[in-house]
Amino acid sequence: MLSTHEPGNTGDQPDTAPLRLPARRVPGRPAADEPRRRPGGDPPDSAAVGRLADTVERLRRELQHAQTQAEGRALIDMAKGVLVERLGCSPTEAANQLKSLAEQARITPLELAADLVNKASRDHIAELARDFVDAVARPASPSVGLRLRTAEAGALAGQDAHAVARSILEHALRPLQAKAVAIWAANPDQSLSLAGSAGFTAEESGRWRHVPPGVPTPARQALDHRAPIRYETLSGAALPSIGLRDLTGGRVVLPAGSGGRIIGALEICWAGPLPEQPQPVQRQFEVLANLCATVVEGGDSPAQGPAGPAGPAGPAADRRLTELVELTDGLNDPCMVLEPILGQTPDQVGFRIRHVNVRFVDFAGRPRSAVAGHRLLEAYPLAAEPGGLFEKVEHVLATGEPFRADRMRLAAIVDGVPLATEAKVSISRSGDHIVVLWHLDEGTPRVARLLQHAQRLGRIGGFEENLLTHEIAWNDTLYDLHGLPPTAQPIPLEQLAAHAHPDDEHSIGRFLRTLLHHRRPASTAFRLRRPDGVARHIRVVAEPVLDDDSRLIAVRGAYQDVSAQHWTEVALAATRDQLAQTAEQAAERSRLALQLQHAIMPPNRGPRDLHDLRVAVRYRPAEKEHLVGGDWYDAVVLPHGQVLLCVGDVAGHGIEAATGMVALRNALRGLAATGAGPAQLLTWLNTVTHHLTDDVTATAVCGLYEPGSRQLRWARAGHLPPVLVRDGRATALPTAGGILLGAIDQAEYEEAEVQLKAGDTLMMYTDGLIERRDRSVQESLDNLLAVAQRPDHSGQSPDLERQLDLLLRYTNADTDDDTCLIGVRVR
Repeated sequence: MLSTHEPGNTGDQPDTAPLRLPARRVPGRPAADEPRRRPGGDPPDSAAVGRLADTVERLRRELQHAQTQAEGRALIDMAKGVLVERLGCSPTEAANQLKSLAEQARITPLELAADLVNKASRDHIAELARDFVDAVARPASPSVGLRLRTAEAGALAGQDAHAVARSILEHALRPLQAKAVAIWAANPDQSLSLAGSAGFTAEESGRWRHVPPGVPTPARQALDHRAPIRYETLSGAALPSIGLRDLTGGRVVLPAGSGGRIIGALEICWAGPLPEQPQPVQRQFEVLANLCATVVEGGDSPAQGPAGPAGPAGPAADRRLTELVELTDGLNDPCMVLEPILGQTPDQVGFRIRHVNVRFVDFAGRPRSAVAGHRLLEAYPLAAEPGGLFEKVEHVLATGEPFRADRMRLAAIVDGVPLATEAKVSISRSGDHIVVLWHLDEGTPRVARLLQHAQRLGRIGGFEENLLTHEIAWNDTLYDLHGLPPTAQPIPLEQLAAHAHPDDEHSIGRFLRTLLHHRRPASTAFRLRRPDGVARHIRVVAEPVLDDDSRLIAVRGAYQDVSAQHWTEVALAATRDQLAQTAEQAAERSRLALQLQHAIMPPNRGPRDLHDLRVAVRYRPAEKEHLVGGDWYDAVVLPHGQVLLCVGDVAGHGIEAATGMVALRNALRGLAATGAGPAQLLTWLNTVTHHLTDDVTATAVCGLYEPGSRQLRWARAGHLPPVLVRDGRATALPTAGGILLGAIDQAEYEEAEVQLKAGDTLMMYTDGLIERRDRSVQESLDNLLAVAQRPDHSGQSPDLERQLDLLLRYTNADTDDDTCLIGVRVR
C-alpha cells in the first residue's frame, strides 16, 4: 500500500519513468567536454537543461508537499472538532490533546485523526475501513481509513472537481495500481460532462469535456443500468472513452448518487488488465463514488458528518423546503411533498410525507393529519407492489425524470380493509424532495380544475363576445397572451386585424367572414403584435352562438399561443403540400404526354403500302409510365410523289419531350413538301429546333425515296445509321456527317445515296433498341446486325412484321428507354 504522503505524480499526467537528472554544475561554467553554445542553431547547453529539470522537480515536490499539508490539516481540523464537541474544550486544548494521544498510541497525529473521525461519524467509510483492514491491510501501509479520510479531506480542501479527482487518485486508488480517474456529470439531455479528471493529459481531458447523447461510453452504460460495470480491458469492450489511446486496460465505472439520485459516474482506469478486486475494495469504490456525487452536485460537503445519512439538512435545505411548501399550498390540486430517508447504504431509500397541501384529499377518506408526517409505506403500504407508487417515486428521485400517468392504480389499507382507486398521477423532483399530485374523480369541480391547468399549460385563453351588448369576457390567460394588464379593455374581433401583422390581414378577414357572415365555425393563425413589441404566433378558433330564431347573438372561442410549434408546422405543411402537388403534377404531365404520344403515333398500327414499299412500325414505350419519351417516326407520300421516311428522338422524358416530338415531326413534314433534299431539310429543322423550342435537342435520320428509280437519299443529325438487309446479310449504311438538332444555330449536313432493289429491307430505329450500360455502341450495333440477318425456323428470311418483332425481342437493351422501329421492304 502507498505510504501516507509520498512525493510523486500529482495526477495530472500518466505515470512515467523517473527523470534522470545530470550532475549539478556551477552556474555559468560548462563541462570540459561540452562545447559552448553558439548563437544560430547549436543544441542548448546541457547545464541549462539540468538546472531547469532540477527546478521543475523541486517545484513539483513543493507543490505535492503543500497539497499534502492542506489535506492533512483538513483531516486534523475535523478530528479537533470532534474533540471539542466530545470534551467541551477549546480548539487549542483539543490540538494539545490530539498530539498527546498520538504520542501515547505511538502513531502519527494524522492516523489518530482519521480514527477519531471514523468513530465519531459511524458512516460507510468507517465500516469499509474496518472490513478492509481485516482483509488486506499490511503493517507497513497506512490504514484504509486513513487513506479514505485523506481522500475525503482532499475533496473538502479542493477548489474544483479536478482537485478532488487528484486527491482520490493519489490517496485511495494509487495503492490499487489505478492510473487515472474521471468524474462524469450526467445532464438531463442524456449527455455527459467531464466534471473532473486526474491521470490524463490536458489535451485528452479537453477532448472529452462533453459527450453527446447516444454515445455508448462505459459511463453511459453504468448510468443506464444504475449499477457498477467492470471491463477486463477497454480495448476488448470496444467502447469509446477518455484515455482510449493510452490506457486500454481495465475499467471500473460506478454510478455516483447523492440523496438517492444518480447524478454522475466515477470511472477508474488501469494500464493493464483489471486486477482482482475483493469485496472490501469494491465497497471502497462505492464510497469514492458517493464522494464524487457530492462534488458533481456542488455545494454539499462530501462527508455526511456525525449526523449520518438522514437526508437533506441545514439552513439552505430548510429554506428550499419552506419555499416548496408555500408553492404547493398555492396549488388547487391535491399535492404531497415527500422527503427521502437514506438508509445505511445508498440503495436503501425511504420516503416520509413531509407535507400535504390544503387541497389534499386522501382517496381512503382519512384526514390530512392521518397521512402527513408518516412514511409513505406506512400510510400506503400497498404502494410497494410492483409498478406501484413507491417504485415510480424512487425512479423519479434517482433519475430526475418526471412521471405522468392518466390512469394509475392507488391502494391503501384502512382498518385491515384494502381500498383502491384510479387517478391521474404526476410525480416530479424539486431539489431534494419529491412532489406527488393526484387527480381523483371529483365530478365537475375536478373537470373545471383540469381545464384551468390545461389552459395554463397549453397557453390557451378563452373569450366570449356578445354582439348585441358588445360585452366581451376574457380569462386571465388571454390577457397574458396579448400582453395586456387584467384591467385593460378586451380587443373586439372586428379590431383584431389592427393588432396583427399587415400580411395577416387577409387571413383574418376570411376568418371573420366565415364566422360572422356565413355563421360557421372558423379558425386561423396570425402574428400578434403586442404592446410590448413582442410578436407571437397565435391560433384563434371560434364558433357562432345563435338564438332560437337562428340569429347571431354572440361569438365564443379561444386563442392559443403556438409560437413554439409554428415553424415546425409551417415546414411540415409546406412539405406535404409540395409533395402532393408535385406528385399530382407529375402524374398529370405523364398522362398528357402519353395521350399526346399515342395520338401522334399509335403503338399498334398495321403495315402500310406506299407505292412499291411496304412499311411496318413498332413502338415500345418505357416500362415506367413517368418516363414517356420523345421518340417519333413518319412515313408519308409527299405531293411530288416521293416517300418521306424519318425517325427521331428528342432528349429527355415527360411532357417537354412529347411536345418537342410533335413540333419536330410536324415541322419536318411541312418542310418536306418544298421538295428540298434530306440534308437541306435537316438544316431547316435544326433552325426550328434551336429557335422555336425551349432548350430542346434531338437526333434524327431523314430519307427521301424515289419510287421510279428506287433510289434513297438520306441524311442524319447525330442519329444511328439505318440498317440494310440484302440477300440475308445485314449492314449499316455508311455514316453521313451531321450534328444533333438544336445544338448550334447554323449547321450543315451531309447527304448520302443508296440504290435499293426488290427484296431489300431497310430498318430505321432509335437508340432505345440497342443501348446497354455494359456495352459500347459499336458492340450493340454489331448485335443488332446479327439479329437482323437471322433467318426464321424455315431457313428463309422472315416477313417484315415478324422480323421487327424478332429485333425487339432479341436486341436486349437495358436502359428502360422507349423504342421506335420502322421496317421498309421493297417489293
